[in-house]
Amino acid sequence: MKVLCVGDVVASVGRAHLRRVLPAVRRQYGVDVCIVNGENSADGNGILPGAADELFAAGADVITGGNHSFRRREIYERMESEPMLLRPANFPEAVTGHGVCTVDLGRAQLTVINLQGVTYMEPLASPFDTLDALLAKRGEPRFCVVDFHAEATSEKKALGYWADGRVSAVFGTHTHVQTADEQILPKGTGFITDVGMTGPIHSILGVHAEQPIEMMRLHTPVRFTPAEGPCRMDAVLFTLDDKTGRCVAAERLQVE
Repeated sequence: MKVLCVGDVVASVGRAHLRRVLPAVRRQYGVDVCIVNGENSADGNGILPGAADELFAAGADVITGGNHSFRRREIYERMESEPMLLRPANFPEAVTGHGVCTVDLGRAQLTVINLQGVTYMEPLASPFDTLDALLAKRGEPRFCVVDFHAEATSEKKALGYWADGRVSAVFGTHTHVQTADEQILPKGTGFITDVGMTGPIHSILGVHAEQPIEMMRLHTPVRFTPAEGPCRMDAVLFTLDDKTGRCVAAERLQVE
């Protein structure tokens, strides 16, 4: 099984680039399931129903979220009714939406889990304990991929080793910078600290560079707007063994 995991899509410019390149990438690599992080896919931040529709139409089978998932109240009803539109599972149970889903391919089923880190982020439930509970509840699924939306590289690596041998792959999102550490951990779990971003190349996290620079220099509020110019889709392709569910290959992609 080949699972393509796409980095945080930024605003309308990122959505447009995803529409341009994702269908061809799916065909070229024979992708079975595509997971796209969409928590920044609306202009500004968050995700809107129209943005979710665009991501699904472009080729996403599952849309994952993060700390901006709940920025737009317009998405709440859709998040509750659409099983393939996820938010982090370690939010309180009373929060709208779902943190886990299953993609049925007929010949196999892939479980997708969305978690959020707690280091330098909101004080949610432990992602480690939440992962344990979800895996126990689902009977240790053979094929399982985790989007871990977290700030600290150390926390991402820790969750990767915690999950090693129990899930097929763990990919990090949130920092919008692709790391060069794709690997297969000792017990067979594919891993990358951060898959990167889908959006403008010449930007800071997808927005005009001068805006975050001003905020950091002057310590004053600044409204961020998406940058312009050429874009890139960052992704990682995990190849999973059909018999064991373990990862046998991890490949970083950067598609302009």
